[in-house]
Amino acid sequence: MSDLASLGIRRDIVDLPESGIVEVVNYGREKPDIIALWAGEGDKPTPDFISDAAVTSLRDGETFYTYQRGIPELREALAHYHKGLYGGDRTAENYFVTGSGMQAITNAVQSVVGAGDEVVTPTPAWPNIVGAVQIAGGRTVSAPMTFDHEGWQIDLDRLFDACSDKTKAIFINSPGNPTGVVLSREEVLAVRDFARERGLWILADEVYGRFSFDGDLAPSFQQVMGSEERLLIVNTFSKNWAMTGWRTGWITAPAALGQVMENLIQYNTSGVPVFLQRGCIAALEQGEAFLQAQIDEVRDVRDLVCGEMSRWSKVEVAPPKGAFYLFFRVKGATSSRDIALSLIDETNVGLAPGSAFGEEGEGFLRLCLAGSPARFKEALERLRPALA
Repeated sequence: MSDLASLGIRRDIVDLPESGIVEVVNYGREKPDIIALWAGEGDKPTPDFISDAAVTSLRDGETFYTYQRGIPELREALAHYHKGLYGGDRTAENYFVTGSGMQAITNAVQSVVGAGDEVVTPTPAWPNIVGAVQIAGGRTVSAPMTFDHEGWQIDLDRLFDACSDKTKAIFINSPGNPTGVVLSREEVLAVRDFARERGLWILADEVYGRFSFDGDLAPSFQQVMGSEERLLIVNTFSKNWAMTGWRTGWITAPAALGQVMENLIQYNTSGVPVFLQRGCIAALEQGEAFLQAQIDEVRDVRDLVCGEMSRWSKVEVAPPKGAFYLFFRVKGATSSRDIALSLIDETNVGLAPGSAFGEEGEGFLRLCLAGSPARFKEALERLRPALA
């Protein structure tokens, strides 16, 4: 690394940490018969009605450069989808199509974070937000959550106390990856009011907003904030409609930032292929039944896995309130990385190490709950000798 720095590569880029999740994936991805529960995706391919729309677009020759903000039909479909869920006054001018949910996060960070700025976020957290902020020249500040028999909880006092005069934004992921935490409406309002008072941006990762086990929708900032407030919401087609490999997402932003968002998309990726966007329209317009089946299946798998693992003496488990992960503690563990690697060798099951989500995640493992119950029954059989 010192050699790279001597070549003139930015020190903060050289020092970007390797993903602890990707390390485990790379270690075990070629093992025969591995049950891969380390990443945030299930075992189903994209439904035909979505793929067929993309194939038709390809065959129709829609393979040229296109709108940087996204094709008008998809932006209109996003506006209709959100209005049906949350109401409000947002129009197609508030939606921008990105090359994945990760690019949506990158664009959101690039638009508000500069050198020396701070972004405060509850932790454990998906590590990519840390990387996005570091690349922009800023730094993330942790507000540790608490864990007990009822699950993970955000400590609003810690969150607000972590903000300083360098804070530019608060990053909230609810329902949360990896913890499954879901902010209540009262907590959403409290964060909104604090951010308004301080003039802070809220960067809301609502990728798992439909995966809420106390109802069809988790409380959203778009329900309590106007379309032109300091709110940027990131989302993706990956989770709801089994489209992880499509790498297509969107960002909800004030319409006043339209040219800013268009420029960021232009200078990062120059837009998303039209044929992918045609598939995304099909997902929004025809995919509700598929999505509801996904939600029901994850709920059933959550109950199956938590019911079984709650009887295991080596772990502490609390059912997540949302998203599709179980983030459980391994009693006495000092290196979740070592445990994750050893479980691949001993059980042929891949889990993500808690340390990948920040120091507050050490001693925990993340298990993705998306997929068929049969898959998880087999995974539990394999894991039981090592963890029970």
